Amino acid sequence: MHEKEQSVSEIKNQKGFHRLRIRLHEIIFEADTRAGKWFDLILILSILSSVLVVMLDSVAAVKVSHGNLLYGIEWGFTLLFTLEYLLRLFCVTKPLRYAFSFLGLVDLLAVLPTYVSLVLPGSQYMLVIRILRVLRVFRVLKLASYVGEAAILMQALLASRRKITIFLLAIISLVVIFGSLMYLIEGPENGFTSIPRSIYWAIVTMTTVGYGDISPKTNLGQSLASVIMILGYAIIAVPTGIVTAQLNHAGRKKISTQACPACMALGHDPDAVFCKFCSERLNPASGQENLIGPVKPSDEHVTAFDIRK
Repeated sequence: MHEKEQSVSEIKNQKGFHRLRIRLHEIIFEADTRAGKWFDLILILSILSSVLVVMLDSVAAVKVSHGNLLYGIEWGFTLLFTLEYLLRLFCVTKPLRYAFSFLGLVDLLAVLPTYVSLVLPGSQYMLVIRILRVLRVFRVLKLASYVGEAAILMQALLASRRKITIFLLAIISLVVIFGSLMYLIEGPENGFTSIPRSIYWAIVTMTTVGYGDISPKTNLGQSLASVIMILGYAIIAVPTGIVTAQLNHAGRKKISTQACPACMALGHDPDAVFCKFCSERLNPASGQENLIGPVKPSDEHVTAFDIRK
């Protein structure tokens, strides 16, 4: 009797554990739910704030006057992102696969430098990698559904506006990354006195303006500048292509922001049940099996089975 009661208690605990994982997955990985949207909003604000702290820390005057405050804030963000990383590993069905995925590695690189900085001074500059985390919440800017009576031009403009917004955010991410890299490569001795000034140089170079007030002197810096110049020409054509593509299509098929709990892939159809990349069920809660075994068929299923039999 005691063993039976213990078994029932274990089953209830497993059910509660399973429900907790599903709920956390909905909040962390789904942007369609109210809680998911709030989570993504808080996350992107935290990411941008943490990047701002890193940028301010590179300014000598700010670091001298507010160095301790910035250090404490950075550790606060690191602990927050560490908790988020652990929760992501907890709520996915295959934690090891997620840990070695692109987004999983970015999550790890976002918190690892701060811990490494305790042992290796200067490694805190690796925190510029955290800007890559902005890419994961772009799904919040998912395409809105089009009204059937709306004009094709209006549909194209609305869709292009959202895509161009994402494009501009991606460009901002690139100039922050390239500017930070140039700050590390060239340093103050070559005119790159801070990350914001280096970002200014990256913007001037990427837009092919080229004022010439600061320029890289090292071979590695000049190679990076060449890459940025080539990207600048490619970037000019992107907005035109976005609008043109939308004009060629009267509508666009809806896509879901639901992430596969197994492989973390996005871009599924709204009515999709299984992942089109790994064939795993998208919503574990609606599956026929859970952690404690198969779900019993409903009365309707039993009746239909008896009739066919």
